[in-house]
Amino acid sequence: MQNNIYTEDVVDNGFKIRETILSYLKYWKWFLFSILVFSILAKIYLRYSVPQYKAATTILIKDEQSGNLASELTAFQDLGLFSGSKNNIDDEIEILKSRSLIEKAVKRGNFNINYISEGRIKSSDVYGSFPIEVKFLQKDERFYAKDTILNFNILSENKFELYNQKNELIGIYNFNATINSQKLGPFLVSKKVIYNREGEIQKINVGKIIVQVSSLKGTADSFKFRLAVATLTKFSNVVELSMVDQVSKKAEDFLNTLVQVYNEDAITDKNLISEKTAKFINERLDIITEELQGVEITAENYKRNNKITDLPTEAELNLKNASQYKTEQASVGTQLKVVDVMLDYIKNTKGDDIIPANIIPSDNNSSVAISEYNNLIIERNRLLKSSTESNPIVVRMDEKISVLKTTIKESLNRLRSSIVLKNNSVSAEGGVISNRISKLPRQEREFRNIFRQQQIKEELYLYLFKKREETAISLAGTAPICKVVDEAYSSAAPVSPKRSLILLMALALGFIIPFSIIYLIKLLDNKVKNRQDVEKLGIPFLGDVPHSDTNNELIQPDSRTSSAEAIRIIRTNLEFVLNSVDANKAKTIFVTSTIPGEGKTFIAVNLAATIAISGKKVLLIGMDVRNPKLSEYIDVPYKGLTNFLSEKEGEISKYIIKKDDYEHFDILPAGVIPPNPAELLMSSKVEKMFDYLKDHYDYIVVDTAPISLVTDTLLIAKNADTFVYVVRANHLEKQMLITPEILYKEKKIPNMSIVLNDTSTENGYGYGYSYTKRVTFVPWYKKVFNLLFSKK
Repeated sequence: MQNNIYTEDVVDNGFKIRETILSYLKYWKWFLFSILVFSILAKIYLRYSVPQYKAATTILIKDEQSGNLASELTAFQDLGLFSGSKNNIDDEIEILKSRSLIEKAVKRGNFNINYISEGRIKSSDVYGSFPIEVKFLQKDERFYAKDTILNFNILSENKFELYNQKNELIGIYNFNATINSQKLGPFLVSKKVIYNREGEIQKINVGKIIVQVSSLKGTADSFKFRLAVATLTKFSNVVELSMVDQVSKKAEDFLNTLVQVYNEDAITDKNLISEKTAKFINERLDIITEELQGVEITAENYKRNNKITDLPTEAELNLKNASQYKTEQASVGTQLKVVDVMLDYIKNTKGDDIIPANIIPSDNNSSVAISEYNNLIIERNRLLKSSTESNPIVVRMDEKISVLKTTIKESLNRLRSSIVLKNNSVSAEGGVISNRISKLPRQEREFRNIFRQQQIKEELYLYLFKKREETAISLAGTAPICKVVDEAYSSAAPVSPKRSLILLMALALGFIIPFSIIYLIKLLDNKVKNRQDVEKLGIPFLGDVPHSDTNNELIQPDSRTSSAEAIRIIRTNLEFVLNSVDANKAKTIFVTSTIPGEGKTFIAVNLAATIAISGKKVLLIGMDVRNPKLSEYIDVPYKGLTNFLSEKEGEISKYIIKKDDYEHFDILPAGVIPPNPAELLMSSKVEKMFDYLKDHYDYIVVDTAPISLVTDTLLIAKNADTFVYVVRANHLEKQMLITPEILYKEKKIPNMSIVLNDTSTENGYGYGYSYTKRVTFVPWYKKVFNLLFSKK
């Protein structure tokens, strides 16, 4: 059981897909027309659109400090005053995209001046291949703030006409002549040398050339919008600059100029800091030089005032002299004591005592006198051994000894005086040296303070002098901030428009737009379309009747149209519905619909005619007494059913007419439209009429009123053996299907079945064949050709 359900679902889904596809395929002409239109538009767009080319260049931004006024501050990094900062790639990218840098590049390459060649349909930029060059001699702020156009009409090799923006003639000028303009200032127009493919100089062509001067702001905005800057990888210092322009050479030149200006700006920034650093160092050197000279003069004055040359040497010398003076003072004191001892000894000696000679300090006079004195004493003592003191020789010796002794005393006294003087001198010098030694700590402290200041100033002077040389070297050898990895290059194929993409989009739009319109129409259209819409109600389905161009003609025995075949199928299906009806009574078929205009009268008339053609005796009754429509298909008298019902007595047969060309087809017209149709249909004469007619006919086909508008049909429904409920495709709204569904479920009308009218044969419903016509197969391309080129 489950497998069967699954199989049914798959089949049903497949059928819905096929049905959906077929529902769109019937509009294949519109799809084909839309695709052709968009293809033509795409061809026109590709023919006359200006191609855009992409140019790109790659640069390596160096890791060292660069670009933003910080590089030269590294001169003070070893002092800890500044710390080096690693280059930030994101910051450099923003600098490359900055308006100021782009404006400088525009000025450098004159990219605000465009040379345009005017064509019949489109104009093109002839950058790099224009035969003339306009040189503006005064580019001030007014020049870069204006938008203007100059039109040149080249007359010959030497002359040209100049027109203003309003195409008014300004004058005829020669090439290389200066032209004065109030707006643009003086400018010069010169010829350019252009070479052809063979390398030969190309002659200047006679014709019009437009020179467009754009404002600097507008040009910079245009380049900034089209410029893209990004790193190649996330952690890479290689940056790609790219932009799109209609002239690939122009894009390449702009990118190369932008990189050049970027490097020059970085070098200028570096040199600016180097110059400021050098200026600062020179100023500081001048100040330090003056301070150093002041400290050196202070040191010089201090040494001069304190009579020192080198303090450590002076200290060492003073200590050495002090030691010598102490030794000398001790020696002089000893000599003085020896002299004093000798004087005492001489004073206390007798006439014959010998005076010591080896203890006397080195004094030649005293030593000689003492030596002579001692010799005389020794000689006298030797003579006294053999003579007496009165010996004249002894007497003379005594006299001589006495003189020598006096001379020795005087000599020792003089020696003593000289030693005393020497002692006093040594003592004085020793005091001076001692005084100097006592001053040494203070002098050393004072001089160290002066020396410290001198040393600080000297070190700072040497440091600044060194940094000045380093800054000078850095200023002389400033390296660019980036290295060009690849010069600007562009692809030969344009990035826009892409031919394949445009054609694909045209094909897609040619399919999507009609599809969307059809889908929107279908989405907003809530009309009944096909048998699937009515089969959902669960009401027995007799068949569908395709659209008929001759809907006011009755079916003839020889009719082979799709509508005639459909009516015959409905008649056949009705036999299965009426198989339980008494064979001795007429089979009564009521035809109704939900609203007017659904073709119930068309179905009733043709159904009756089809049954009559089969040899059965058929009566067609018009019981839509409020809005009778039989007269649109059959010529009927104005009197009929309503006249019979309004009469108290009368026979129904006098109102029944026979249809011409049909042997067994009778008609009972609706008659005059009554003021009280419901009361007439509720009368007992209606039931008696049907009882009578059922005995005289094989089939009775009744055209009744629409069932949703009036109750007429429900009042007479009990007289029907079956109800044919007509639903017209593309006419009845789907929400109105609730009416037949309720009637069927509540069984308010007997033996109800449904017919779908006016279906389209293109949807696969109805019958598009004919027994009288032969169908010839025509290939699809011939159908398209006939559709497009057939004369209407």
